[in-house]
This record gives sequence, structure tokens and C-alpha cells, in this order.
Amino acid sequence: MRMRWRVILPVVGLLLFGGVTYDSVRTNREAQPGHNRYFWWSSIRLDSDPLDRHPRAATSCEDGVENCVNWDLRSRIVDPGLLTMLLTLSGLPAFVAAKIIVAGLGRLGINQIWSFMMLMPLLLSAWYFFLGWLVDRWKFKRLHPS
Repeated sequence: MRMRWRVILPVVGLLLFGGVTYDSVRTNREAQPGHNRYFWWSSIRLDSDPLDRHPRAATSCEDGVENCVNWDLRSRIVDPGLLTMLLTLSGLPAFVAAKIIVAGLGRLGINQIWSFMMLMPLLLSAWYFFLGWLVDRWKFKRLHPS
């Protein structure tokens, strides 16, 4: 039975992306409960309203509490962790392409969170499929010299 790396690598890439996304969702909920404009996918800031079409006024935290205001964090220090670093470095071309596409769609007013979450699995799968294809081709040529 031959290992098909062009099948295995995209599955591993999607599992890594799912793990980092799960951790990011959990971290965002703990750091900023409630609806927030920005979503932090590890250390990547994604804006749900890139053209600022729906500015939100600061609201009080609780009824009856004075001098308490909610806000969205525009910047934050994030330690990406080993899983995120592995995914980012191994899938760097997919992340570069996603950054360009998501930024372009953001200039059109499209939610960066949704565009990132829809594009990254596709781009990562394509990139890891390509890497797996290269590995499979290299192994085939090594086993069957011409």
C-alpha cells in the first residue's frame, strides 16, 4: 500500500487550521466577551467591518455602573504557539495569498473574518495537495528510474 501524500498533507493541514481556529475562537471569547468588531486568528487581526460602515458607540458595561465602557482592541500582543508557527511556516504561500485576497476584499467592504475563514481551508488544501504531489512524484521517480 502506497502512501498518497497528496491526500494526507491536505488533511493534516486542515486539522492544524481547525485546531488553531478553535483555540482562536476560545481565546477571543475569553478576552472580549460579546460581539466585537475584530477577531484575532492567532496573531492575525481580522476586521468584520473594514470600511467602518457601522460604527458602534461605546456602551456601558452594565446598567447602573458608571465610568465603564466596552471597546474593541485594535492591537494585541499574541504568542502564536508551536501549532500556529508550524501551520504558518509550512503553509506560508497560502497565507500570503490569503492576506492579499482578504485585504483586497476588505477594501470592497467584505467582512475579513468570513473571507479568511472561507479562503484559508481552500488555499491550504491546494498548497498541501501541491506539496504532497511533489513528494509523491519524487518518490515515484526514485523507485522507477528511467
